[in-house]
Amino acid sequence: MNSRRILGLIRKEALQILRDPSAIAIAFVMPLFLLLLFGYGVSLDARHIPVALVAGRPTAQTNAFWAGFEDSPYFRPMFYANMPAARRALMRRKVDGIIWLRSDFSRATQTQKPASINVVVNGVNANNANIIEGYIQGVYGNWLSQTVAHKGQPLVVPVDVRSRVWFNAALRSHDYLVPGLIAIIMTLIGALLTALVVAREWERGTMEALMASPAGMDEILLGKLIPYFLMGMGGMALSVAMAVWLFAVPLVGSLWVIFVCAALFLLAALGMGLLISTIAKNQFVAGMIAIVVSYLPAFILSGFIFDIHSMPMPIQILTHIVAARYFVAILQTVFLAGDVWPVILRNAAALVVIAAFFLILVARISRKRLD
Repeated sequence: MNSRRILGLIRKEALQILRDPSAIAIAFVMPLFLLLLFGYGVSLDARHIPVALVAGRPTAQTNAFWAGFEDSPYFRPMFYANMPAARRALMRRKVDGIIWLRSDFSRATQTQKPASINVVVNGVNANNANIIEGYIQGVYGNWLSQTVAHKGQPLVVPVDVRSRVWFNAALRSHDYLVPGLIAIIMTLIGALLTALVVAREWERGTMEALMASPAGMDEILLGKLIPYFLMGMGGMALSVAMAVWLFAVPLVGSLWVIFVCAALFLLAALGMGLLISTIAKNQFVAGMIAIVVSYLPAFILSGFIFDIHSMPMPIQILTHIVAARYFVAILQTVFLAGDVWPVILRNAAALVVIAAFFLILVARISRKRLD
């Protein structure tokens, strides 16, 4: 390889990028837009859930029980006079659940007899239904503790459960989603940046000039890879800055670990994009293939939202060829848990293997031929 030819190709590609601002938009504007869109739009937290409260016979005891829902940030209680009205509200999706205290609720609590609390939850969204059920049990537990404390009686339970949440004590879904979202965005950016490169040269007819130049195919590919690698790392820096300063995601681990692993992941994404553009030779086709084979698998099969261990075994095996799976694991670990080296090194090694596979394959199939 000739360093002067490589520098010349890099300069040529940089000038082409400056004259075509679409690449700059993909590297810098797209992360900004997608982080704002997904960061504020995607959330697994359930708050202000509309629930219907029905009391067969309103008393001081039922009002004390309802106070737990009114004071909770997780519920938006709506009072109904009877169950038929509450059921109609549930059918019309005005509420997501019904809590019904029967007419004998107050008398049963005063005489220490079993008091029934009927709970009806909309199970269309199973995950949301489980969350609502857990929140209702939490309100019930708090009410029970306050009731026995007011009577001066100890609350006797057979098991004393003391839970502790590690790594994300605030249980904010943004702290979990935003690091994974960075991996999804970098997948799309890395694949798109290079998927359009070689295809654009074929469409514009400038590939013939490159083929006629004394530069070898490895030098041509390297001259195209380096500028887009630097742009991708710039987009990565912007994404990390937004995660820390805009979304207040805690960064427990080392910043240099993030960028070293990001470089490995970006090489894998750029290698995939180069492979697509080398085969497609058409910008539209290359762009569509890049979205289908990079963005969609990264979004669905990386563990960004959907837990990999909950997937069927054949799909779990398939996720091992998705580079974003390993980068998501690294980002979530470094951001929330710190520099856990067994996790980082194992996933970084997988990124090295995937990046080497794509780059070697591109070098093998790329030839200075016009056919």
